[in-house]
Amino acid sequence: MLRVLVVDDDQGLRFSLKSSLLGTGRFEVEEAFDGVNAIEKIRAQTDRKFDVVILDVDMPRLNGLETLKKIKEEDPGMIALMVTAHATLTDAVQAVKDGAYNYLSKPVSGDELVALVDKAVSAHNLISNIAASAPVLVEAGKKIIGNTSQMQKVFNIIHRLAKVDTPVLIRGASGTGKELVAKAIHFNSSRKDEKFVAINCSAIPENLFESELFGHEKGSFTGADQRKIGKFQYAEGGTLFLDEVGDMPALMQVKILRVLQEKLFTPVGSNREIQSNVRIIAATNRPLEEMIKVGTFREDLFYRLNVVPILLPPLADRKEDIERLVNIFVKKFNGAHKKRVTGVSPDALNVLKKYQWPGNIRELENVIEHSFVLENTNIITLGSLPENILAAAGVNLIDLESLNTKAQSAGPIAHDGGVDELDADLDQDLGEEDDGELISDPAQISAVPAGAPTSLDFNAQKEAFEKEFIIKALKTFKGRINQTALHANIPKKTLLRKIEKYGIIAKDFSH
Repeated sequence: MLRVLVVDDDQGLRFSLKSSLLGTGRFEVEEAFDGVNAIEKIRAQTDRKFDVVILDVDMPRLNGLETLKKIKEEDPGMIALMVTAHATLTDAVQAVKDGAYNYLSKPVSGDELVALVDKAVSAHNLISNIAASAPVLVEAGKKIIGNTSQMQKVFNIIHRLAKVDTPVLIRGASGTGKELVAKAIHFNSSRKDEKFVAINCSAIPENLFESELFGHEKGSFTGADQRKIGKFQYAEGGTLFLDEVGDMPALMQVKILRVLQEKLFTPVGSNREIQSNVRIIAATNRPLEEMIKVGTFREDLFYRLNVVPILLPPLADRKEDIERLVNIFVKKFNGAHKKRVTGVSPDALNVLKKYQWPGNIRELENVIEHSFVLENTNIITLGSLPENILAAAGVNLIDLESLNTKAQSAGPIAHDGGVDELDADLDQDLGEEDDGELISDPAQISAVPAGAPTSLDFNAQKEAFEKEFIIKALKTFKGRINQTALHANIPKKTLLRKIEKYGIIAKDFSH
């Protein structure tokens, strides 16, 4: 339940705003009678902070504009909404430039208030989500890291970009969250009430590029049987996101440069120029500086787009964020899959941290969803992770099954040391000393206990276990490959390969 602070020197208006919010059953509401009282209440917060503050512009002792500045100093992430009379409308607009999300004019409608709070919270959540992308603002060639928390740094970046209308260039590898950052900028800027239109430059055929962006007139080319507006016209007043801008054809680079410089474009087959009021946010994973040297990307366009550059580092360079990212995705997929997963086991988390994540955040999200589908408990374990992730950490799925079988017969085994301890247990199972060297002293292996297996060759025993395990699983699920792979936690490709290796015929177990 969100906590809201209503600040107004008019007791009647405070009561009205409070009643509208409480009537939804979704908010906890407190009151402050002026700006000074509001700052005192915010500073007195201990267990839980206020999520939203609603400020009247015209108040005694400390007006709404000064109160807003002090609130942003205390907590840049707090959502602020302004309430204004017609006479102070200019002040309310200034407050939005100073960090308020939006404003309401008196008299205030209860439905309008609740709708605006919901919209502000959604935009705020976008910023929380892009904190996982760890964006870094670059000014004058220097990275602005900041000396505060990660979240505060992100809020400061968005706050800076919300006050300007210049192009933004987002740099980062595929999967780092470039479109999420673009949406967070748009929905927290002055254009938030207009459209956000995304277009992938690498997905458009070169001969259709101009028509897609600028539109065309009827009959302007073969197949143009009716007039069509382009993305620039469709996004009028809002934001156009040009993803993979490094893949834009050379001819289109010239035309985009003209729109950025002159705010004008011409539809295909038309003689009329159309004025454009669109903010451009571009993104790329390509080395634009190298492309400029070889002539595949225009230098003048690069400098037009690179007014406010943002860098998104790869996940491999910030593995300390993996646990926080996993928790975000667990929360997301609990809702999507109607589960109650509480987190990830220490062993599984260590495996995730060992992997290099070439697909970045997008790949991690896919892995967590994969685990949600396979996991039968309320915590993500090693057995539900994909085989390639386990292999990268040196964990063999068959060895893991063997260890689990041993653990079930011998009682619970605590792996406080994570995957490294698990690996050590597996090494000892393979007959290795603590220092990792194989036992080679004949005196130690000359005496074979009575009742020991005829063959003590590890590979032979492992293959026998594999074959027996697969046959048992196929019997259980009546020879159905997909069901066997799913419930036995074996990737389908691995299962099919093992079936072929051991000459097993799955249809033999269908009855």
